[in-house]
Amino acid sequence: MQKIIEKAEVLIEALPYIQAFRDAIIVVKFGGSAMEDPVHMDRILTDIAFMECAGMHPVVVHGGGKAISRGLKASGLESRFVRGLRVTCEKTIAIVERVIRGEINPQLVKILTAKGARAHGVYGEDVFRVTRKTETDAVTGEKLDWGFVGEPSSEVDTTVIRALVQQDVIPVITPLGRGPDDRVHNVNADTAAAALAKALKARKLVFLTDVPGLLSNPEDPASVIPTLKISEVAKLTEKGIIGGGMLPKIASCVEALNAGVRKIHLVDGRMPHSLLLEIFTKQGVGTEIVNDEHEA
Repeated sequence: MQKIIEKAEVLIEALPYIQAFRDAIIVVKFGGSAMEDPVHMDRILTDIAFMECAGMHPVVVHGGGKAISRGLKASGLESRFVRGLRVTCEKTIAIVERVIRGEINPQLVKILTAKGARAHGVYGEDVFRVTRKTETDAVTGEKLDWGFVGEPSSEVDTTVIRALVQQDVIPVITPLGRGPDDRVHNVNADTAAAALAKALKARKLVFLTDVPGLLSNPEDPASVIPTLKISEVAKLTEKGIIGGGMLPKIASCVEALNAGVRKIHLVDGRMPHSLLLEIFTKQGVGTEIVNDEHEA
């Protein structure tokens, strides 16, 4: 009987959050090693199905980097990265499309459907207009070109996604975009999720990562920074606490917050039910990123 009572108490603890986030759009970026483990994947998709059942509107943007790397290797192509982004030639983008659209996206939709949720795959190139990503190295002056890699523009077409949300269907979106040449481009899933959250004016944006959150000491998983304010980003970047693959992620977070997203969460997708724990409990389990003055 005590265990049954404790279960009821857990539900009561979640009640204020269920009420507060009812009808809220929450963009979830699903990627990293959690997608490689069937147990982790099942737990995360169970959390997402629960969110929809509890009255929220989860919108999923997924990655698939490791599956793409396997596909390239099987085709005899090398995976090459510059500043954390995959260099994508014409042969590579064909494999990216095949893996993302033909394997990963249908798999996620199938699992969500099996859990009783209504889910529908959405091609990112029907959502994101992108510009080809190029940069000039500030030190060497070298021009960096990633090939068919795009940066989302302000032209994000949310028509299909909003229609699905209104029907209580979970959109599952591929990280692809269409360039000015009308060609499909690979898009960093973090960047795509942030751009979509901005366009939808999402209540929350959640990044499921391979770390417990933003760490003050990268060698210490227990050094999670529970709350990061925009005003602290520059200082932590100078100190090197925000670096590597976390740099574009945090930059996308800041843009999304400035565009109206209320709160952003970085949580470990490998932790059982980390998504629900971060959203439905007061203490949370990862890092929340907020404006200097923010509401829940």
